[in-house]
Order: sequence, then structure tokens, then C-alpha cells
Amino acid sequence: MENYNQYFDANKHLWNQRTAVHKDSAFYNLKGFKAGENVLTPIELNELGDVAGKKMLHLQCHFGMDSLNWARLGADVTGVDLSDEAIKEAKQLNDELKLKARFICANVYDLHPEFTESKAPPAEGFEEAAFDIVFTSYGTIGWLPDLDKWAAIIAYYLKPGGIFYMADFHPVVWMFDDAFTHIQYYYENRELIVTENYGTYTDRNADIKGKEYSWNHSTSELLNALIKQGLQIQQFNEFMYSPYSNFTNSVETSKGQWQIKGMEGKIPMVYSIRAIKQ
Repeated sequence: MENYNQYFDANKHLWNQRTAVHKDSAFYNLKGFKAGENVLTPIELNELGDVAGKKMLHLQCHFGMDSLNWARLGADVTGVDLSDEAIKEAKQLNDELKLKARFICANVYDLHPEFTESKAPPAEGFEEAAFDIVFTSYGTIGWLPDLDKWAAIIAYYLKPGGIFYMADFHPVVWMFDDAFTHIQYYYENRELIVTENYGTYTDRNADIKGKEYSWNHSTSELLNALIKQGLQIQQFNEFMYSPYSNFTNSVETSKGQWQIKGMEGKIPMVYSIRAIKQ
């Protein structure tokens, strides 16, 4: 694949900085999670259903709270993330909470033996068709330039009959500038998006600076990438709210539901996909 390493390295540096801020933020509510509170949203809880006894691969897991929440619900979870600081924190949380999740620091693309220079998976247990569920959520694929390779990784690790599930922010949202005053970016994946980053969504004044690199992906690009890998789409849902208050200029329209002020009910904020491997 084209060499994107300079972009991945820059993003990794930013996510290492973000992890230090995120883990102590009210946004993530790590204290509540440690006390037993659920941090998964009703969207994925309702749509993915019972995970007890299932082997789950969680792609782009950040510092592991969602992974560990699934582990509490009975899943055998392996979380993967690009940020070594995030994975370090995830492992510490796993040990502190006496759970049995595994966490591996790796670029998503390096999980597939055809795409990584090492030509080998990153750890024992990463065999082909090893997982019942592949899961990813909220702010993930925008950091990846090539969804065909991403979908190939999902298909590679799913067992026949296994479930792929994702919930993420809608591509319409990513067309706007940060303040949601105008459309700034293409709906389709036509360009590398370079942003000068200041702060983070949990603390706009945090001392975090640097360029970040991302790619927008249309709904058709996403669905077709999965379909080409033999995944049968069981459902595709759109939600007019975000379960998180991570966007600027957002208002809580119902408990736990945020929309952009002035655009309430006008643009989708989140979508979800459930697919099965044939």
C-alpha cells in the first residue's frame, strides 16, 4: 500500500497526548467505570446484543474502556490501538479491574499478514477466522485511508457466521468545519485532510498541539468495502443525535442525546452497521 507512515506516526503522537488527558476527564468517566458503571451507549448495547462467551476483536479501542465493558458483559476481548500510551493504560485498567481482556499496540493494517512488512500477525491468537465478533466504534475509520484493506482485515478474522458491528459518526458530520458554520470538506474520500490540532474534544484548552491527518469516507464506500469481502449487511441505521457531547456547538436535546445547535433534526449524527460473514 502507499506509504502513509508519516501520517500514522503524527496521529499516534497526538493520540498519545490525548490519552493522558482523556483518562482523567469527566467525558470518559473513568472513576464511574471503575466503580461498575456502564460506558457503552444504548445504540451498540441494543443492536449487538448478548456477547457472553463470544471472542471479540475490538479495532481502534483507545484506552480500553469499551473493550473492558464488553469483557464485563462476558466477552473474551482483544483490543487493538495505534497508541502505545493508550494500550499501556488499557493494560493497567485490565489488571486493576481483574479482567481478562488482551490489548495489543498495532496499526490496524498490520493485523493482516498481506499488509504488514513482517508478514506475520502481531500476537498469538490472531489466526484467520479466530473471532465471533469484530467491533469498532465512534471516531475510527476517519484515521484510515483505505477501507478495502480495512474490510479485508475484518473478513480475515471473523469466523463464518461471525458478526461485524460498528457505530460511528455519520460522514455528513465530517463535511462541516469544527464550528458547524459551513461545509468545508468533500463527502467522498477525495483528499487527505490536514488539520492543525489544538486541545482535544474532552478539553479544548488542553496543551495538545500538532498536525493530524484524516480521510472522509462516504456511506457507499463503506458499505461496498464490506460487501466486496463477502459480508452480508443485516442492518444499517442512522441516528439524528450523537450519544456523546464531543462536537462544538452541540446541545443536549434529550438525556444522553446531542445535536448541533440550529441543525436539530436536520442532519444525521451517527450510523450503525451490523453484518454477518458468509
